[in-house]
Amino acid sequence: MGTDFSSNLRNLCTEKPSITHVCREVGINRQQFNRYLSGEGLPSAYNLRRICNYFGLKEADLFLPCDRFEALHTLNSHKSTKTPINILSQAFPGNLGAMRRYLGVYYSHFFTPSWDGQILKGLVMLYERDGYVISRSVERGTNPERSIRFRVRFDGLASYRSNRIFIVESEHGNEGSMVETILFPAHRQQISYLRGMTMGVAWRPRLMPYSSRTIWQRVSERTSAREALKRCGVFPIDSRSINKTVRDFLSETDYPNTDMHSNSDFF
Repeated sequence: MGTDFSSNLRNLCTEKPSITHVCREVGINRQQFNRYLSGEGLPSAYNLRRICNYFGLKEADLFLPCDRFEALHTLNSHKSTKTPINILSQAFPGNLGAMRRYLGVYYSHFFTPSWDGQILKGLVMLYERDGYVISRSVERGTNPERSIRFRVRFDGLASYRSNRIFIVESEHGNEGSMVETILFPAHRQQISYLRGMTMGVAWRPRLMPYSSRTIWQRVSERTSAREALKRCGVFPIDSRSINKTVRDFLSETDYPNTDMHSNSDFF
């Protein structure tokens, strides 16, 4: 069984740029992965699940006799080219090893098109599950006139590709909208802030697309979820709830090839 496993794993790795690339994507140490390839050891249940998620296989498939595995893998490869959902699902999680350093909780900030000139401050959590990076976002608060209270939740997936973080989210509920956010990590030593842009559909005054600069601020691990949620809401840009780094980034008007502010004239 171990011999079949190592042979099947080596077969899969020949379709990738390198073993190092696979280890980085899966998030397993190269020395440890070499033991799986040579047949000197088998992965734990957790690592086996990560490997299978990466290659898009069932865990039992890797232990099949080599001839049966090759036939099954060839058949699945043909099927996958005919399945539209695979076009998007194969984009996640991207470079999982690089993505792990950005896991955690953040305050998200962007100009909300629903109320001109106001910043919506939400809460986002990025966490790993079954070889994927899951995003969960909550937006809540009261409008400036204090006439509307709202709470919206989004769930989605994150992918690290080409030194960019891509998040695609769907609003909780069957009729909810979808949001895409692209973040640009500044450099490896700085993960307190993630800057980029977000695109979605405004729910007020009517359903229309918008885009805005966005900046995520990492939340201290000492801050409880309840306390962090209390700090979310809709704020004017000069509010004490919006710090200077966030204010300066959202106020900039010069951005290469893109107007990152919400376009109120569009509505």
